[in-house]
Amino acid sequence: MADDRRALVLGGGGQTGIGWLYGLVAGLAADGIDLTGADLVVGTSAGSSVGANLAAGRDPQELLRAQLVPPQGEAAATLGLRLATRIGVTALAGPRDGRRVRARIGGFALGADTMPEAERLAAIEARLAGADWPDDRDLWVTAVDAHTGEFRAFTRDDGVPLATAVAASCAVPGVWPPVSAAGTRWIDGGVRSAANADLAAGYGRVVVLTPMTGGFGPATAPRVQVEALAALGRVAHVEPDRRARRAFGRNVLDPARRPAAARAGRAQAADVAAEVARVWN
Repeated sequence: MADDRRALVLGGGGQTGIGWLYGLVAGLAADGIDLTGADLVVGTSAGSSVGANLAAGRDPQELLRAQLVPPQGEAAATLGLRLATRIGVTALAGPRDGRRVRARIGGFALGADTMPEAERLAAIEARLAGADWPDDRDLWVTAVDAHTGEFRAFTRDDGVPLATAVAASCAVPGVWPPVSAAGTRWIDGGVRSAANADLAAGYGRVVVLTPMTGGFGPATAPRVQVEALAALGRVAHVEPDRRARRAFGRNVLDPARRPAAARAGRAQAADVAAEVARVWN
């Protein structure tokens, strides 16, 4: 049976997902719903970056303001139909059990032509601005072993720098390089699920914020995991509304779309505040 602890689950969604999450969290905070008080923060891909900053105790309003400034000097990337199709074909080209599917996607990622790993890690370090693993709450950062397909949630006890764990969780196959840690190389935790919300099982009050409703290939949809959690405790699940989806545009990896996504998340907060408050407050 679930207890009364609170878990915040932040899903993946690229640059626009980062903006939307910061806007939503800041808007909810303005309405008296402080998600930074979570006992557990689970971050996947974009959600790992946001979760790391929130778990570090940073002010949601300041984090939002930073999203509203037009980005300069950030590398833009594209997760288009062609790449998504290649990942999907790779995922389905063999046995369908989850680990093997993830390993095939990992093999694709290992062979892709991307920027150097050190350059990508530096970008993530700048995004976190010195944030480290928190001591006063649990932060779990999800990733997948590119060689074996093994799923893992990094914690402060693993001896992996937080920026490295976040870079691993954000390593979109074919876009960003797999990240070296713990003796192997890691790719995006969204290869298993866009949210990995099942990790919050056992927590009595769970808020799940998912910029993306699907995932890579046959990855488990967040809604499936949320339904299972709802059978055990109180759960609120928020997905982007129509305005937010328009703000995201066609390329979620475009940093130029982030300010509009952040404003959309901030506006959406008012519409979901009552639902989230019933679970959280």
